[in-house]
This record gives sequence, C-alpha cells and structure tokens, in this order.
Amino acid sequence: MITVDPGTAKAPLVSHRSTSLAAGVLYLLTFVSIPTLFLYDRVKTDPAYITGPGPDTSVVVGGLLEVIVALACIGTGVVLYPVVKQQNQGVALGFVGTRILEAGAIFAGVVALMSIVTLRQAGAGEDALITGQALLAQHAWTTLLGQGLIPAFNALLLGSLMYKSRLLPRILPVFGFIGAPLLIAGAVGVLFGLWGPVSPLTGFGALFLAIWEFGMGIWLVAKGFNPDAVTMLTAKGTSTGGGTVR
Repeated sequence: MITVDPGTAKAPLVSHRSTSLAAGVLYLLTFVSIPTLFLYDRVKTDPAYITGPGPDTSVVVGGLLEVIVALACIGTGVVLYPVVKQQNQGVALGFVGTRILEAGAIFAGVVALMSIVTLRQAGAGEDALITGQALLAQHAWTTLLGQGLIPAFNALLLGSLMYKSRLLPRILPVFGFIGAPLLIAGAVGVLFGLWGPVSPLTGFGALFLAIWEFGMGIWLVAKGFNPDAVTMLTAKGTSTGGGTVR
C-alpha cells in the first residue's frame, strides 16, 4: 500500500477543503433558476406576448438567473477537475466538456427569450408572431437537451468518479445513477414524439438528479471531501508524478 508522509499530506488536505467549499457553493448556485418555472410563464403560454404590452421584467430576471446557472455550471467543472482527474483524467475531461456544453445550451435558450423581448420592445407587431413561435421552439429544445439530456451524462461521468474514489458518500452518486437513465429515456421519448416534455420519466429523473446535485452541494459545503479518499488520491498522484512516496 502506498503511504504518504503526514507532513506532505497537510497542504493537499487544506487545498482540497477550499476546492470542496467552492464546488459546493457553485452546485447550490445551479438551483437559483428554479423561479423561472413561473417567471417565464407569460412568455411561454401567451402566443401574442411578442405583440403585447409586456411587462418584460420577469423574463429578464429569469434570463439573468439562467446566466448565473450557466456560469456556475462551468465553474463546477473547472473547480472539480484538478481533484477528479487524479481518479481518471479522460472521464474528468468528459465531465468538464459536458458541463461547458450544458452552459452553452442554457445561454442559447436565454438568447432566444431575450430576442422575443427585443422584438416586442421594438414594436415588431403581428409580423413577428411566427418568429416568436420559432424562438420559443428553440428555447424548448435547448431546455430539453441542455437542462434535461446533458445533465444526465454529467451525472454518470462525475458520479462514477465520486463513487470509485469515495470522495463523497456513495449513496449520493447512486441517486444520479438512477436519475440519469430516466432523463435520457425521457428525452429520447420526446425526440421520437412518444410523449411531451413533461412525463413521469422526466419528472422522476429530474427529482433523483436534483437530490444528487443538491445533496452533493450541501455535503461539499458542510463536510467536504472524505479525507481518507483525498489522501489516497494524493498518494496516487504523487506516485505517478515521480514525487517521493514511501
């Protein structure tokens, strides 16, 4: 068994606690867009919104919240990468890549809604009705793929790293392993027209994934990584990096 001198392990443990705290806060920030469920209600349910008097405040606030979520998504990947790459660098890179792709899809959805607001404020009139419906369709698809399908792959990638390394209690990634296939199946069903965007599969999948991500955020803020797992990963990284290990 590889062992690391206690004196060399202290600094990594302190550094990993800062990393876990930052990652936990960022994961909790990804839940700030929950109010968009009602903030976007008018623009998504009123076909004539683009020709009406507004107001636009709720849509703008919702867009701002989603921008925060997108930036937090990127942040979680950047912050966690130095830790999880010691378990499997390829999977860790895949996690960062899907996290950035998720953020890009969120930005695309926000741009679609902000375009509707811009057209309404410019007084585009009835000529913009078809354009508005197209932009709403774009937002619906970016939401399905960016906040439904891609997070499922995030859960599988990061969950496998956390489960194998034991950096977190293993019960947490298990919730992600349950929710991810449900979300993937739900998204595929929508793509083939088997059901609408709201279905029991997507509902349960989203619930399990929310438990995984919110639970991880709370745990990282309150407890941090498992110190024994951090020590093992540090020893592994030291041994492969040519450092002094005994």
